[in-house]
Amino acid sequence: MNPTHPTQPALVFIHGFLDGAAAWDDLARHLGDRAAGALRVDLPGMGARAGEPGPYSLERFAADVTTQVRALSRPVVLVGHSMGAQIAELVAQRLDERVRGLVLLTPVPLRGTGLPDDAMRTFHALGGNPVAQRELRRNLSVKLSDPQLEHLGQLGDRVDAAAVGTLADLWNNGHPSGAEPARYRGPVLIIRGAGDAFVTAQLISSGVTPRFEAPSVVSIERAGHWAHVEQPDAVARSVGSFLANLELASHTPVVPVAPQGWTRAFERKSADAFADAFDPNVVLEASALAKPVVGSDQVKTVMTAASKIYEALSFTHEAHNDPRNYLEWEVRAFGGEQMRGITVLTKNALGKIVHVAIHHRPLGGALKFSAELGRVLQGQLDASFFYRGA
Repeated sequence: MNPTHPTQPALVFIHGFLDGAAAWDDLARHLGDRAAGALRVDLPGMGARAGEPGPYSLERFAADVTTQVRALSRPVVLVGHSMGAQIAELVAQRLDERVRGLVLLTPVPLRGTGLPDDAMRTFHALGGNPVAQRELRRNLSVKLSDPQLEHLGQLGDRVDAAAVGTLADLWNNGHPSGAEPARYRGPVLIIRGAGDAFVTAQLISSGVTPRFEAPSVVSIERAGHWAHVEQPDAVARSVGSFLANLELASHTPVVPVAPQGWTRAFERKSADAFADAFDPNVVLEASALAKPVVGSDQVKTVMTAASKIYEALSFTHEAHNDPRNYLEWEVRAFGGEQMRGITVLTKNALGKIVHVAIHHRPLGGALKFSAELGRVLQGQLDASFFYRGA
């Protein structure tokens, strides 16, 4: 990807609560050429614009960023951190097709966190209290060095003490559109720090992923709420992979997967629908199984259970090389966790499936899926077919 080319998306970085454009320095450096020509926003009341007075609102911030993006006169990928993720989504609503991708980094749900007054007093008390501000940042981090902590702390020190509580209430109360499915329908990457005690995996799965269509979800090890500062290299790799996929998709013609017995069976999530597609002696092999499953009855039992674990499934590409049919797919399960894979179907002369090979990725998702299949099918299939944990 050449970000300086006017037809390629520019990165737009939107910082979070008490931060500023300079919070992206480490990530931009690790992204290298991919961050060339990027727009690093300072929001009103924070960063280099800390002196700009209120009133502040998510709507004002979104309008401000939208104006700056429109001035670029090129497509963009929005990258928002924490409260900045809320703003990035509101900007994506306004710019529609101008936005080629959305990266939500340790995102606060657009609907807000809804913390009670007692919990919010901690955030309100940060105004004019550099020690408390740094202590909070350290508590919500895993791998912030002292220089990194001080760099972020100095950004927070600039914010008018009287405005801190107002800014905290913005992300806590959220935006009304956060109660609805996301209006932005394009590619989404969600990144969280594995050690983030604020934006937890549960908060992501309940308040963020369900609103988007098949978002990619990445967890960064040894990172907390400021993953882009704590582990910029790992975050840069995730963002870089997302950008590469966007570029590949822009050059790949979309060929709809033709409806067939296999795909219709997944739509119906019905044992009878799967049985109709299978030869009586069909064999199923999969990366989520410890050994092959043999026979139509057992295979349809496994596939029916699997189809019900999936929260969303889309077949994205297919290819044929008789007697084999290759299907590429994306699924969402376990509260929004995304997996991808390839299914290879081998058919006999009658068009019945005699062999199924299913390849899940990543490994963690395949193991989790296997364990869940074993739980659902307990008493129906022997436990030796499934992963049982360490």
